[in-house]
Amino acid sequence: MKRKTVFIEGAITPEFIATSIAKHQGKTSIGAHNIFLGQVREDSIDSRKVTAIDFSCYQEMAEKKLAEIRETTFQKYELTCMHIYHSLGEVSVGGICIFVFVSAPHRPIVYEATEYIVNEVKTKVPIFGKELIEGETHQWKKNN
Repeated sequence: MKRKTVFIEGAITPEFIATSIAKHQGKTSIGAHNIFLGQVREDSIDSRKVTAIDFSCYQEMAEKKLAEIRETTFQKYELTCMHIYHSLGEVSVGGICIFVFVSAPHRPIVYEATEYIVNEVKTKVPIFGKELIEGETHQWKKNN
């Protein structure tokens, strides 16, 4: 089975997101899409601003966990399509670092499935973010 590309180097671009949406217009059994976009925010730590997050992961383990989440999600929800993309490397403040795109025949399912997927990714996938802070300080990001 061919593995889908999940990790994208740097920020996830608006063009990538738009192309992903456009590819689904021909799938006429779909009645609803839902999208979650996670963006790097400009937090303040000790009066200094976060300028970016540098994402890393244990890729083989992360891909295995993402495949498990994908399989469980399809068992749990009647979805037509599901896509998860996450950045690796440096993403500046304002950049998109996670893109979850869910499609189904009916609207209520896409909301529930999207929330489930995002929560599973945040809690179970070994992806780490190091906050880059003004003045060249770095610290590991706390997930919240």
